[in-house]
Amino acid sequence: MSKQLMDRIEYLVLLVAEFVAHSRVSEAMAYRYLNRYGALALCDKHYNVMHTLPVEENIQTLREYCQRRGGNL
Repeated sequence: MSKQLMDRIEYLVLLVAEFVAHSRVSEAMAYRYLNRYGALALCDKHYNVMHTLPVEENIQTLREYCQRRGGNL
């Protein structure tokens, strides 16, 4: 596996873990929620920008993105 792909995967795992910490839901639930509302695809698509921003800002962005698409966490 390439270094770039590993970096991207590690970043997505980090975002899910941080989302768990801020939302107080299980890891499985956080993953399903972020995946269902397209947030993981958004992170993958915009990885080059997102990984340079503060994690707190990205978590808030993901929360708002999911809510605009019908999420309720």
